[in-house]
Amino acid sequence: MKTIGYAAESPTAPLAPFSFERRDLRANDVAMEILYCGVCHSDLHTARNDWGWTVYPAVPGHEIVGRVTEIGSGVTKYKVGDHVAVGCMVDSCQHCDQCHAGEEQYCREGMTGTYNAPDRISGENTLGGYAKHLVVREEFVLRVPSNLHLARVAPLLCAGVTTYSPLRTWNVGPGSRVGVVGMGGLGHMAIKLAAGMGAHVTVISRSPGKEHDARELGADGFLVSSDTAAMAAAANGFDLIIDTVPVKHDINPYLPLLDIDGTLCLVGQVGGMPEFTTVPMILGRRRIAGSVIGGIRETQEVLDFCGRMNILPECEIIRMEEINHAFERMEKSDVRYRFVIDMASLKQPAA
Repeated sequence: MKTIGYAAESPTAPLAPFSFERRDLRANDVAMEILYCGVCHSDLHTARNDWGWTVYPAVPGHEIVGRVTEIGSGVTKYKVGDHVAVGCMVDSCQHCDQCHAGEEQYCREGMTGTYNAPDRISGENTLGGYAKHLVVREEFVLRVPSNLHLARVAPLLCAGVTTYSPLRTWNVGPGSRVGVVGMGGLGHMAIKLAAGMGAHVTVISRSPGKEHDARELGADGFLVSSDTAAMAAAANGFDLIIDTVPVKHDINPYLPLLDIDGTLCLVGQVGGMPEFTTVPMILGRRRIAGSVIGGIRETQEVLDFCGRMNILPECEIIRMEEINHAFERMEKSDVRYRFVIDMASLKQPAA
């Protein structure tokens, strides 16, 4: 299938139009026209090869919403015309214990990323959602609740499930006390989802000026991390803190905020962290954990939960040709709170 997208050809090159071929449908494949694609910080890191493993040309994009255009002969869950979604994964081994548990992101053989990963059958590098079309195996396609606004669904496929998964893992519900560090694409979804689950949500921030926005998103409280008296008064006040900050930062101030058996879960930073003291951990049986996205079952669960609760990300819709400017703005945290590309702005490939 001929299609067109935007690709990075090198770490220093801006994203530019790129024509390529999607694979022919296998029996268990779904083909879709991409309608919207969210812009994730991981897209920028991949385009710039910040993690050192990018294969070029790279087409980013793993927050994808589209319409089914064709199905393989063995597909039973979807039909042409269905509104569907694809997140950060397009394949896994499907037979290990983690895949059987619905935790494909932890596949023992390694999950296949929606972009910049070798296809499990052909070995070709996967190309993501900054494009007009996509072909994905049925098991990794998700159904979009009919009441959700399609233009705002896309960030649920990464930012949504990345914050939903630790909320579910640590059994957040009414009466839970949840702190959220960082109020960007991930953080604003953590606030909305935790509030939707009935938790008491507090945003922990260095910037007092963000309090109004935090409360607008659903936070019950706001804690200024530079206010030593307020931080001391908040000691032992949280069951779970979700840290969404994407850069290296000091987590020591947050550890005493956890109650006994409390957890600080890192979901934003990929790489190293400054040294932290073990004293609050030992004295309070506190823990530091990490979490990456969620499995297919959990991703469908967050879509359905957001459908029931009418929860959607705050999005700024952009045209495909605005992506390089969007990357620049994202580096400066100049977005409220997620960019979404309207793929109607991407011209159809020549026949």
